[in-house]
Amino acid sequence: MARMVQCVKLGRALPGLEKPPFPGELGQRIYDNVSKQAWDMWPAQSTLIINHYGLNMGDPEARKVLREQMEEFFFGAQPKMPEGWTPEADDDEAVGVGPSAKGGGAPSSKK
Repeated sequence: MARMVQCVKLGRALPGLEKPPFPGELGQRIYDNVSKQAWDMWPAQSTLIINHYGLNMGDPEARKVLREQMEEFFFGAQPKMPEGWTPEADDDEAVGVGPSAKGGGAPSSKK
């Protein structure tokens, strides 16, 4: 049976990580308070941050910035997802194929 945690990001009890994601206090804090589902959201967010700020992960200062952003993402003033947010149901919706895809087709050129 999966270890359950009260996820600070998603605001409900969910299966937790199998082990701390990395050593140290922040890794333990994430292990204790963040679900696997919320942790799986971090790679996309970290990529966005790295690209937005042009971080070079070979630079210790850049790694420090990313670590601070990780802490803010999970434990900041607004760590929970917006009201009404629900996880995506399946892979089709995740790639914009299913009914939740935003936007529509191109405007009709018929008059």
